[in-house]
Amino acid sequence: MTNPFQQLEADLAERRAAHLYRRRPVVSTPQGPTVVVDGVTLTSFCSNDYLGLAAHPGLVAAAQAGAARWGVGSGASHLVCGHQAAHEDCERKLAAFVGKPAALTLATGYLANLAVITALVGREDAVFADKLNHASLNDACLLSRATFKRYAHNDLDMLERQLADTPARRKLIVADAVFSMDGDTAPLAGLLALAERHDAWLFIDDAHGFGVLGEGRGSMAECGLDSPRIIYMATLGKAAGVAGAFVAAEEIVIDYLVNMARPYIYTTAAPALIAEAVSASVDVIADEAWRRERLQDHIRLLRDRLAAGGCQLMPSATAIQPLEMPSSEAALALSAALRQRGHWVAAIRPPTVPTPRLRITLSAAHDTAAVQQLADDLIALLPTLSSPRSLS
Repeated sequence: MTNPFQQLEADLAERRAAHLYRRRPVVSTPQGPTVVVDGVTLTSFCSNDYLGLAAHPGLVAAAQAGAARWGVGSGASHLVCGHQAAHEDCERKLAAFVGKPAALTLATGYLANLAVITALVGREDAVFADKLNHASLNDACLLSRATFKRYAHNDLDMLERQLADTPARRKLIVADAVFSMDGDTAPLAGLLALAERHDAWLFIDDAHGFGVLGEGRGSMAECGLDSPRIIYMATLGKAAGVAGAFVAAEEIVIDYLVNMARPYIYTTAAPALIAEAVSASVDVIADEAWRRERLQDHIRLLRDRLAAGGCQLMPSATAIQPLEMPSSEAALALSAALRQRGHWVAAIRPPTVPTPRLRITLSAAHDTAAVQQLADDLIALLPTLSSPRSLS
């Protein structure tokens, strides 16, 4: 009898040999600037909690009050009996905050991307996506069965040629607003101009811009954009500090998704306590501008200090500060060496990214001394990269 797991074992062994094997670290504390990971206390530079809201007392209190009022389960999908008043209020608040007529909440950003793209385009249509888009966007494009065209990163000329050449019934441009692994931003004004010129929709995934850019209202506000052609998605588990995602658009688009988006229709609604915590988070994002200001101070400090020490980060003005590495082995070794000095920085490797890197993420919750120490330790460790094993 053949071993049904033999091929799985071989595939995992191949990943180990290529320094691409992954495991889940166990965090035994709430998210914050300092966490306990596998029993060791570390300063975390790998969380997407950009504003330090994941353990904010006001959000925790809102979730607790929400659980007391609504319980811990929603009971069914939104279209059956799971759409509670807390969801409705939260959606209205999110739509108003980002300047759109209506919004729809979903359990995750992955689900939101699947819902929008697979509902709006199909076999007779075409979807155009940036090469560096998040995996969830790519998966949604493939599952939509639309013609799937990818343009070189931020290459508007290539995108325009693709748009001009398509005979598709319906056209959808899809792009991250802030690219999750490079930290750079999409040319949203240029993308919107192309959408208008070629009668297309523009779907913006603002997972890493919402709460941080545009006075917290996201990348559309940062760029001063407002168009009924824009369908806007943002996640609520990063800068917002909670969980889930929302889609904001014209009322007819949201109504269409409620009726046509299978990942929305056939999913149990997220607990109402999450909606209560998100509503509280929007208030903090709107009222506490100092969090964004402090985050920007940390970004400048890290980049300036590393540049002065001869260390070149990839171009990024956001909380995501990647340091490209020569190999996956070197990325793992440097991440391990930083951990020995008390820093937790994730090594990101293929196939997640085309080139290995350390993905440094900053938060308003960090203090200045922690950012300075990370920069100093990187400057001290990087010269040893010629021999990755010497780092460990």
